[in-house]
Amino acid sequence: MTTAHAEAAGTLPHEPEKATLEGRNKVLAFWLFLGGESVLFGTLFATFLALRNQTNEGPSANELFHLPLVAAATFLLLVSSLTSVFAIQAMHRNKPALLRNWLLITVFLGLGFLGLEIYEFSEYIRHEKFGMTTSAFSSAFYTLVGFHGAHVAFGILWISVLIGQLARKGLTVITAPKVYVSAMYWHFIDVVWVFIFTVVYLLGKVG
Repeated sequence: MTTAHAEAAGTLPHEPEKATLEGRNKVLAFWLFLGGESVLFGTLFATFLALRNQTNEGPSANELFHLPLVAAATFLLLVSSLTSVFAIQAMHRNKPALLRNWLLITVFLGLGFLGLEIYEFSEYIRHEKFGMTTSAFSSAFYTLVGFHGAHVAFGILWISVLIGQLARKGLTVITAPKVYVSAMYWHFIDVVWVFIFTVVYLLGKVG
């Protein structure tokens, strides 16, 4: 059964994101995009490692970070990665309503992560007097972690738009690649956060 016949019959291929040449090209192009993003984040990590001890008599990482709060945010983001996996599984089973539900849960978990990160930043600025220009360490910290936070915010907006498109247009070989690459993006920012949690927070507390 061709893709067109399958859609007409109300069914989709098992992997609808790869059912068309356009869909496969989108996935390939997005892998290349993520490669560029990896280089960019790698540069920010290298800058942070070079500057993390330049505190200018301001608070150090060991004095500043509150691991329980960061661990809670990490838990939310990692669970959101799992729910995005469930969303793709629902897509492959041609269950658009379940797909939208899992995407919605992913959005809420992402919002929870973002809320905790904003609260963390506000605590540092208000109570610790740890601002963007306090030291080279603070500048590197806010640049790296804030840049990741901006990616999370973009991902939340992107997935929210896709939920609306799925509600209007349904799950098709056109909308499926969009969902798939958004899940790739979400997994990427989750993996980046694992490195941030390890390099910035854990090493900051023990180093």
